[in-house]
Amino acid sequence: MNENADLSTPVRTIIADDHPLVLLAIENLMAGYPNMQIVGRAADATELFREVERIPCDLVLMDLYMPGGLYGGGLEAVRQLKARYPDVALVVLTMETEAAALRKVIALGADGLISKRDRIDLIHVAAVTALARECYVGPAVRSLLADATVAQRFDLVRQMLSRRELEVLTQYACGLGVTEIASRFGRSVKTISAQKCTAMRKLGLHSDAELFRFAVDHGVISEDCLQNRR
Repeated sequence: MNENADLSTPVRTIIADDHPLVLLAIENLMAGYPNMQIVGRAADATELFREVERIPCDLVLMDLYMPGGLYGGGLEAVRQLKARYPDVALVVLTMETEAAALRKVIALGADGLISKRDRIDLIHVAAVTALARECYVGPAVRSLLADATVAQRFDLVRQMLSRRELEVLTQYACGLGVTEIASRFGRSVKTISAQKCTAMRKLGLHSDAELFRFAVDHGVISEDCLQNRR
């Protein structure tokens, strides 16, 4: 979606799920937002690709494990969709609980990943975030990933954040202020503050306390570093 586009222009959305009731629930949810327009529906990967080819769209909301048809299912469908339509924001919905598979969805370039166990209204949050070209990971998925090893968690953080966002997050979590970080890296305070806020938004963090705990739990900093800053 063009970042300079009129915000009142409806977001052309295609939804795909092989369960009719889930498809209906998503359609009813998205229809409740005036800036969302459902332009296509699909019950399997073949229909999804046909719809994306048939009508221009800005956003695809798709179940991860639909029947594959001509394009394969699951991860292969995600891979092909991102390869063939890189400008379309992609939010993946899933019941998957394996951390490795969830990480793979993110690595393949999905702009959002949310569990069907999450509140349904978070689908809209994921969609808006994905349209802004930021990766959204829903709370249930984040919880599943938190059970992975520290090294795996850190790999996930590196995938979600830019190098500079990770630098700022690490320095801030270790106790440096925004002004100190700006001086250390030769950037403006405004830039550092913006990078910190963007990193927190991508990671679903709402306070400095959450940031510090997240940094320890995901191997960004050590527990000793957190203790030393107190």
